[in-house]
Amino acid sequence: MQATNYLVSVDQFNNQDVMHFIHLAQAFKQGLTVTLKRPAFAMNLFFENSTRTHTSFEMAERRLGMQVIPFDPKTSSVTKGESLLDTLKTIQAIGVDLAVIRHPHDNYYQPLIDAQLPMSLINAGDGSGQHPSQSLLDMLTIYEEFGHFDGLKIAIVGDLQHSRVARSNMTLLTQLGAEVYFSGPEAWFNDDFAAYGTYRPIDELVGEMDVMMLLRVQHERLPQAKNADFDAQAYHQQYGLTVERAAKMPKQAIIMHPAPVNRGVELASDLVEAPQSRIFQQMTNGMYIRMAMVAHVLVQRGLLDSHQLEEIKNVNFN
Repeated sequence: MQATNYLVSVDQFNNQDVMHFIHLAQAFKQGLTVTLKRPAFAMNLFFENSTRTHTSFEMAERRLGMQVIPFDPKTSSVTKGESLLDTLKTIQAIGVDLAVIRHPHDNYYQPLIDAQLPMSLINAGDGSGQHPSQSLLDMLTIYEEFGHFDGLKIAIVGDLQHSRVARSNMTLLTQLGAEVYFSGPEAWFNDDFAAYGTYRPIDELVGEMDVMMLLRVQHERLPQAKNADFDAQAYHQQYGLTVERAAKMPKQAIIMHPAPVNRGVELASDLVEAPQSRIFQQMTNGMYIRMAMVAHVLVQRGLLDSHQLEEIKNVNFN
């Protein structure tokens, strides 16, 4: 992979890069440990609520030997009008090596990259734009299940318009050779998605797909009037993966969801922990893929000897 201090978009990754992150995550999963050259410090700046991404990045950083400096946007100088760029310059000045950022604005990271900050940056989600770590953990989960991507049929179903997961995944899945399909409210399907796959009603997809990937309705990004009119039960019956629809899935098919899950809306509650579900496995894989991403930037910063990662060549990934 091209040397870079910034991991902000799946557009940075070619297929070889994706497989590198997958294999490195699998090596960490099988017990690979590393030793840093000096104490290294991370700060996770989350300006949107998060459970899985925030905690798994912190766990990944700690397992790699980093020290994590707490950050709460509600008590930071951002509330006084400090810009994100000045916030990063501040934490860089006190010795933070890595900033992991989630922000409600699309492409928030571009001015930070343009400023050529020497600290490392990982995007943990920007608005409705990109979510590279979620996409890579999804690729890991699919790869562990099927051993390949070529020709797999994968449906991304739900609130497409507001989903950074949908945008990141459609890019990597298509690039890796999978066939991507979309479903959910047709009003949320536009030309951005049409370039990567076709829209079909969910009832036409469930009997053919290898992966049913559900997305929650992102009420926090919807206009107030649409939220007021939203009928969860009607949505579930028309667009959700019901128990009856799931019964039509092929034997080898799996259910995925980036979570949090709105049970009984996009996905029947009984399916969250069903045998076909890989939702909690995705969460486990998330910590290991984030270890791989953090390890990559630590190598770029000269804080981790790349030779320590060469053990992945000796790991059996089958």
